[in-house]
Amino acid sequence: MNLSGHTKPFAVLGHPIGHTLSPVMHNASMRELGFDGIYLALDVHPDRLMEVLPAMELMGFAGVNLTVPHKEVAFRGLKKLDASAKLFGAANTVEFTADGMVGHNTDGYGYLKALEESFGKTVEGDSIFVLGCGGAGRATALQSATEGAKSLVLADIDAARVQKLEDEVKSLAPNVEIKQALEKDAQIELCRTCDLVVQASPVGMKKDDPSLLPQEAFVEGQRVFDLIYMYPETAILTAAREAGAQVANGLGMLLHQGARAFEIWTGVAPSVPAMRKALESAVYK
Repeated sequence: MNLSGHTKPFAVLGHPIGHTLSPVMHNASMRELGFDGIYLALDVHPDRLMEVLPAMELMGFAGVNLTVPHKEVAFRGLKKLDASAKLFGAANTVEFTADGMVGHNTDGYGYLKALEESFGKTVEGDSIFVLGCGGAGRATALQSATEGAKSLVLADIDAARVQKLEDEVKSLAPNVEIKQALEKDAQIELCRTCDLVVQASPVGMKKDDPSLLPQEAFVEGQRVFDLIYMYPETAILTAAREAGAQVANGLGMLLHQGARAFEIWTGVAPSVPAMRKALESAVYK
C-alpha cells in the first residue's frame, strides 16, 4: 500500500476498539481494487464523538464507521439521518457530503444480505424466533418486521426489554403477530414452530459458552443464524445442525454491512471476495 498526499482516509471509531475487524476487510478490498485509501481504527471516548466527527470532516476523512455505544450517540447528535438510521435509532456509518454529515445504518442490510447468501431467502412470510432482545436482537426484529416477516417470537429473560421491543414492532408493523418467550420451556416450544431462528445474545462469544437452547428446540429444515462470528460454529449452531437445521454464523452480516458502507462513502462497489477472505483468515486462523 503506497500512501501519498492523495490517499483517502477512512476509519472506525469505538471505545474500546482493539477487537474490530473492519480495517482487515476494508484494507484488503482497497488493495484488491487499487483504491488509493487507508482504513484506520481509532479509540474515541463517546463523550467526545460529536467533537471528533466534525473535525474528521474538516480533515478530509472520506467515511467513518461507528461501533457501540457510538451508534446511539451519533443518532442523537447528527442533524441528518438516513431512513435506515431512523429505523434502528442508531447510526453505524457516517457519510461526509457537501451538505454536511449524514448518519446511515447498514446493519439491517448486512443481516438480510447474509440470510439470502446463506439460506437462499431473507425473511418474507417467515415465523422468526429472536433470541436476545438487546441492541442486535432489536435491530434484527425491527428489520424483519418491516421486510415482511409473518410473526416474531421475542425471547429474553428481561420482560421489560421484551415488552418495549414488542411495542416498537407493533408501531412499525401492526400486522406482524408477536409472542413473548421469557421462560426456557416456552422458548423451546416456540422455537420449534419457527422458520428462522436468530441468535442475537452475546452468549457464544466465549469459545466454551454453552448453547442457550438444547437440541430439542430445533427441527429439521429450520434456518438458524447466529450473529456471533468469532468461530465457524458456536454451541447453539452445533445443536441446531445436529437436529437437522441449516446453520450460518454472523460473518456474512459483518461483511455485507461493511461493503454497503463503502458503497455509501465512495459510490464504488468493494471487492467482497477480498473482504471475505481477509475476514476468514483473521477469524478462523
